[in-house]
Amino acid sequence: MSSQSASPATTEEGVVGAFGYRQELRRTLRFFSVFAVAFSIISITTGIFLNFGAGIAELGPLSIWTWPVAAVGQTLVALVLAELATRIPLAGANYQWGARLVSPAYGWLVGALGLMYSAVGLPGIMLLAAAPLTEYVLGVDAASQRTTLLIAVLILTVAYLVNVVSVQLAARVNNVAVFTEVIGTVVVAVILFALWGTDAKPSGHGISFLFSGGPPPGQSWWYAIALAGLIGIYTIVGFETAADMAEEAIDARRAVPRAMIGSVLVSAVLGMVVLIGFTIAIPSAGGVFEQAGLPGVFEYWLGPTMARIFIGVVVFSMFALTVIGGAANARLIYAMSRDNMLPASGWLRRVNPTTRTPIPALAVSWVLCIAVMLYGYNSGNAFGTLVGATALVPFLIYLLTVVAYGVKRRKLERLPGAFHLGRWAVPVFVASLAWLVLVVLVLSLPAEFHTADYYVLGGVALAALWYVTVLRRRIATGQAGAGTGFALPEAAAPEAPVRPVGA
Repeated sequence: MSSQSASPATTEEGVVGAFGYRQELRRTLRFFSVFAVAFSIISITTGIFLNFGAGIAELGPLSIWTWPVAAVGQTLVALVLAELATRIPLAGANYQWGARLVSPAYGWLVGALGLMYSAVGLPGIMLLAAAPLTEYVLGVDAASQRTTLLIAVLILTVAYLVNVVSVQLAARVNNVAVFTEVIGTVVVAVILFALWGTDAKPSGHGISFLFSGGPPPGQSWWYAIALAGLIGIYTIVGFETAADMAEEAIDARRAVPRAMIGSVLVSAVLGMVVLIGFTIAIPSAGGVFEQAGLPGVFEYWLGPTMARIFIGVVVFSMFALTVIGGAANARLIYAMSRDNMLPASGWLRRVNPTTRTPIPALAVSWVLCIAVMLYGYNSGNAFGTLVGATALVPFLIYLLTVVAYGVKRRKLERLPGAFHLGRWAVPVFVASLAWLVLVVLVLSLPAEFHTADYYVLGGVALAALWYVTVLRRRIATGQAGAGTGFALPEAAAPEAPVRPVGA
């Protein structure tokens, strides 16, 4: 090994030290595990099962062709974030990017939105999808709301316990989830397409069915297309979670950008295959899909036993998403706490010396999720609106991050061998910014989303209240906040780590 490669400035620990932190988390995630993190959090399985019916209701089978548009838009965003990931490879990625590119206050806004997104999104998936599907797999007929709640709490709790044990165990779960995503969605979609193609059962339509449909009566085409496009917009998000795990990744500056871009591209292709297979399999008569959704379509073609097996695989994919979602949320809490940005930061930033996991941050993340889930149990309509608000939040985070990139793009140094957009930086930035503005408008302007918008505004107001009453003074006096600046050139990185704020 050369002296340069072994120097503190060029080791993974030295890179973290260059930003003012100590390497406390254990680096064990190799490229496939980092890719699995991003791929599992996108989870075409979860996204399609949650949103497929809404797309069909808005535009019919034509709705699936909005997927490639969302895929292209999110690929542009992934390219921008990949360039940031290679320069600022730190836990709590979006928060760190916002804080270091613009200011600690800007980073606080981005981080607060990230906390809001995770606190509602994970319990929403468990309560609205995973638990009912589990009941279907177990053959529980007419399960009570209490049963659904207990199953959701159990799945969520086990997911967090996996993270408490070690990041290696969480990685193994997500590595397996890569294959269950393929088996539970892609394979079954191909099987359904083959059964339709061989006339195993009557479907009542030909291949032209994929291009049929239109807006509901009284609704414009543009409005219906915008709402139908949410199937891809809701699904192809979260790929930057790989960057949240950067301080636990091996060769993070190269592995994380590749994992982010690769996960979006693979999910885009496989998701399109799944949508074609699922759509062509919808029987035109009998109301199978209208009455029972995708499980009913599975049962129609495959029989009840095989349908339950495949739905079981879907549930595991949702579980894996929750495992890595909980891990990412805990890393965000940990990252913000070591900058003294949160209440009780001294406790929240602790890392267990044996497991090398941020257990206090995991515990707080779990409590927040359970609290939101109990709220959902007691007020279903409001909870559904709250979950709908989380569709807007990640795109606000993306928009704020891409704007920050645009402000400081020219000052980002180019690192040898690291990902860089080069001459494509400006067109990719402009295109991604235009895409994100369009999505934010689609997710906020329609009347259906106005109540959800108020929830988002309420969350931002709470974040602003904490900033005005406490955080602003901490930042002004140097007691809190990640310093603005960028990854130093490798040759000029500090030789020794700086003690982090709030240590």
